[in-house]
Formats: sequence, structure tokens, C-alpha cells
Amino acid sequence: MQLTIVCSQILRVSLIALLLSASALSDARADAVTEWNEKAGAIVVKAGLGPLPAERALAMVQASVYEAVNAITQRYPVSDVKLEPASGASVEAAIAAANRAMLTKLVPSQQAIIDRAYQSTLTAIAEGPAKSNGIAVAEKAVAAVLARRANDGAAAGEFYRPHTSAGTYVPTVIPEAPQWRHRTPWLMTNPSQFRPGPPPDLGSDVWARDYNEVKALGGKRSQQRTAEQTEIARFWEEVMPPIYHAIVRSVANTPGRDITRNARLFAAVTQASDDALIAVFDAKYHYGFWRPLTAIRNGDIDGNDATERDESWVPFIETPMHPEYPCAHCITSGVVGTILRAEIGNEPAPVLTTRSNAAGGVSRSWTTINEFMQEVPNARLYDGVHYRNSGQIGTDMGRRIAHLAIEKYRLAHK
Repeated sequence: MQLTIVCSQILRVSLIALLLSASALSDARADAVTEWNEKAGAIVVKAGLGPLPAERALAMVQASVYEAVNAITQRYPVSDVKLEPASGASVEAAIAAANRAMLTKLVPSQQAIIDRAYQSTLTAIAEGPAKSNGIAVAEKAVAAVLARRANDGAAAGEFYRPHTSAGTYVPTVIPEAPQWRHRTPWLMTNPSQFRPGPPPDLGSDVWARDYNEVKALGGKRSQQRTAEQTEIARFWEEVMPPIYHAIVRSVANTPGRDITRNARLFAAVTQASDDALIAVFDAKYHYGFWRPLTAIRNGDIDGNDATERDESWVPFIETPMHPEYPCAHCITSGVVGTILRAEIGNEPAPVLTTRSNAAGGVSRSWTTINEFMQEVPNARLYDGVHYRNSGQIGTDMGRRIAHLAIEKYRLAHK
């Protein structure tokens, strides 16, 4: 497995400034879809959205971009909003306008940055009907996507009830997004469509294996985790969507790709990823399975003689505030890897590269999609926050959800 660790000197500059710069980190072959995907990701991160709202926001952005671009090029028959054909309109103006309109709606706190990026793009496009028509079709696409997602449940309040008995203290932090599992999916028929079976029985050999593996490799003071495994763990502590979108851009920026094909690819990936988080949070709150921190400090009550309690064990990273099973990072990597494999088909696979803000801007690369997909579940085990079985189940869920996007967008057809 070829892994590269690159720490560039330009990382001393603000990450957001780099991503929004017209020249920073942009491949010379990048088209307007990939350039604006990078900008939109940076804007959403800067806005301070959590990973779940950020995933939804970027799915709505990329859906709007695809609908606007495809209305102009009319390359693919797939459309959710049935815009009128807009032949001759400027694709570049449409992409910029779709990003601006949707981001303005979803992250109004970033209006100044959004407008600067938008005006920088429009200045380079000649005035005339093509430009104005491109803007107009984009605004129609955004309005249509907003209308379709207006009542998807993202704005619903949370009503989590802490588990306790009368008068007994429990930690008073509310878990993350218990309401997310009630959202309306893009692709799935319902949030529980791919709900897996339960986690391993606590008396099983699988449970003992998983318990002892994460206890050994995922502890903050682990002597068994290697230096490379520690680097991998720190890298995948990053939870925001741009860490996956850069991997998608590794494919989208390969020579000879069509701009509508790239718009379709990002629409497929972001819709499937958003659905994946709905599905995984449905399963998480349905089963409410304990994290390694809880399990290992209570190893004497699980009824399994092969699990020894460690009363002071702590994970390598801070434990996320939601139930363990299945792994959310793993469902997302399952989605992304499966869609990229369908998209590439028999074409030569490019090196996949992305950067982790959580790891200080360090980059990692993979020469195959399988290497990337296998690394993510391992990373969450090295982090001390997931078990191996949960990673396998999450990855499998991601593959299944990805196939819905592959079928919808006909990714096997160029």
C-alpha cells in the first residue's frame, strides 16, 4: 500500500483562505464544477455547521448545480426538477449562480465571502444573453431544489430523553442529532431501509474479538498501535464532508472529463452521502450500542469471560456524542468508494488524495479505491471509538446506498 504524507509550507496560511483562493490547490485541469465544490466546502466549514447539516447543505448545492448544468447541456435524462432546456446559456455562470444562491440561503453568515467568490467568477464571463440565461436557469434550479427539500425534517427539534431513574445523575450533554434519523431521504424509500441487524451479542466470540482489539489498539496510552496507525487515526478524526469531496475531485479532475459528468458525479455522491448519514443515525439510535469507553470501563458486566475491565481506559480521540453502531465514517467511505468505482469503470484509476484539517493539513494518498475504503474503518478502530464489526457493517450499508445513486444517475453510462 502506497501512502504519502505531505505537509506543505502553504498550510501555515489559513485553510479557508487557501480553499477560496482562485489559484490555491486547484488542479490546472479543474472545471467550474470542481472549483466551486472546493469553494463551497470551505464556506460551509467556515460557517461552523456540524457534519450532518454540512452534508445536507452540500448535497443541496450539488443537486442545484447538476440540474442547472444538465438543463443547459441536456446530456442526461435524469432530472428531479424538470427545468426547461436552456441551450446556449453559460454553464460557468450557471454553476457560480447555483452555488451563490443556495449557499446564501443555507449559510447567510458567509454572504460576503460567497459574493466575492461569485463576482470573481462572473467578471471573467462576457456580458450577454448566455451569461444572464445561465444565471436565470441556476436560480430556477435552486428554487426547485429548495422547494423539494423544504420539509425534509432537518429543521425539526430534538426531543432526546436521557436514560435514568428518578433522582439519579447522568451526564447532561445531549447526544448529537437524535432527530436526524427522521429526515426525508433523497434516494432511500425510508430511513430504515438499510437498517442492519443488531450488534454482536455480548457473549459472542465476535464481541470478545472486537472488545480486545479496540482496547489494545485504540487507547490513548496504547503501546501496540504503531506510528503509522497513529497517523491514520489522527487523519480520520476529521469529520467534515470536504475530506471526502477532495477524493472525488481526484477523479473529477482527470483529463478529458466532461463538465456535466462531473456535476452528475457530485450530485450522486452528495445525495448518497446525505442519505447514508440518515440511515446510520437511524441505526445508531435504534440500537443505542455502547462506545468502547463505556464498554471497557464496564468489562466486568458484559457476561463475557474474555473481556477484562480496565477502569481507567480512554480512547485515542474524544468519543463522538452519539451511539456507536454502526460506524458513520465507514458508511460515508463506503458510499464514496462504491460510486467512484462505478464512475471509473474500466478507466485507469487516478491516485486519490485528500487533506485532513484535524491532522493539521496533512495529506494522504491511495493508489486504489480499496485501499482508501479499508483505511477508514481501521482508522476509527485506532481512534478508539468503533469496533471492527461496526466498521464492516457501516461500509456495507454505504455500498448498498451508493447503488441507489448509481442506478438513479446511470453512472455505468458515460
